[in-house]
Amino acid sequence: MPEHVLVFGVGYDIPQRMRAVGANSGAEVVTSVMCWPEHLEKMDDTDEHARVIVLHPDAPDSEWLAMARSVHAMHPVTRVGSFYDDCRPQAAMVARELGLEAHSPEVVELIRNKHAMRRRLAESGVEATASAVVDSAEMVKEFASEHGYPCVVKPVDGAASKGVSVLRTPEEAESAFLRASGIGTGSEVTVEEFLTGDQYSVEAFSEKGEHIVLAVTRKYSDPVSLVELGHVLPALLEPAQRAAIEGHVIGTLNALEVEFGPTHTEIILTPAGPRVIETHLRTGGDELWNMVTDATGVDMIECQLRQALGETVLPGVRATLADPERTPRCEAIWFAGAPSSGTLVEVTGADADHPAEVTLTVLGKPGTRLSGLQNSFSRLAHARAHADTAQKALELARQAIAGLDFIARHPADQEDLL
Repeated sequence: MPEHVLVFGVGYDIPQRMRAVGANSGAEVVTSVMCWPEHLEKMDDTDEHARVIVLHPDAPDSEWLAMARSVHAMHPVTRVGSFYDDCRPQAAMVARELGLEAHSPEVVELIRNKHAMRRRLAESGVEATASAVVDSAEMVKEFASEHGYPCVVKPVDGAASKGVSVLRTPEEAESAFLRASGIGTGSEVTVEEFLTGDQYSVEAFSEKGEHIVLAVTRKYSDPVSLVELGHVLPALLEPAQRAAIEGHVIGTLNALEVEFGPTHTEIILTPAGPRVIETHLRTGGDELWNMVTDATGVDMIECQLRQALGETVLPGVRATLADPERTPRCEAIWFAGAPSSGTLVEVTGADADHPAEVTLTVLGKPGTRLSGLQNSFSRLAHARAHADTAQKALELARQAIAGLDFIARHPADQEDLL
């Protein structure tokens, strides 16, 4: 009997890869999709699905369940696939309804809701980071008065650094609250104590509650918006620091009851030890999944697809990491920010010669309206590089970005004219 995988949300090329994974193992895999309208343009293989069902982002749970039941009645669903943040709650709900394996709705909510995650970590003894959910700028200021400036204001359930800001003075509370409350699903926002220290992200893979750390990455973020500007792996760490970070992440995943699949956990190594910023039930963005593959030989997406189709993958992951014939290498990526205003006219320098170890990608298109580094999607270019040392890889990536110039048009305001 063919596998019928009901995929939720944006898929890019993942459903196509899933069908290929099945074919390589001698199994037929059929995919159907349930998604939002905005996901259609991000599908690489729309015509290859048995069906695509599009629902409004505000559609009630009952509608998602009714549609899923109808699909299941016509074409029994054997697996549920959810590979990105969008539609993950709906995937968990439908999987439970159909009796199929997926992250539970409770685990999904713990991961999505930053304050709920912090509460669980505190209750489990993993860490205690001051956090609150508030519904006004005045409550933001009250939190900051109690816990001190600076503090971080973010959406309750956001991603991609959207709506995140560092609050340094009471005067910034109103704008920080409005920025965060305009992103999430309600008017509430999360406010947290500001953690100081170097930033890292940890890519891990889990199976039946067992977790393996694949890579620890040093990351660099804009000090105001906290949007990520660069990553390099493996991070340069002392053995004790690496052990502390890996142990803290595994403790976090256990506390949140993550059972399987890839995770991407963001960490700050504070003077008191590692503290979690947030974690996700997916691979990291910013090309991190490809960087992990190139640096370690472990393809996290491939492992996720094979696991989703019922295979056991951790033994193979361990064997790849321990392979004495594998030549490890260091990977880095660096991003170009955006001017604070204007319209992008031209990007120059992209055609310059670069070392073979560097790949440059320009993201900004002429006509793009510029408003600074608002979120991860505001960045205008990135350069990937590899080398035999992390420092060299990072230097190559930064040099490639430094060679770009972004030309923008700024119309003069009437009141500025003489």
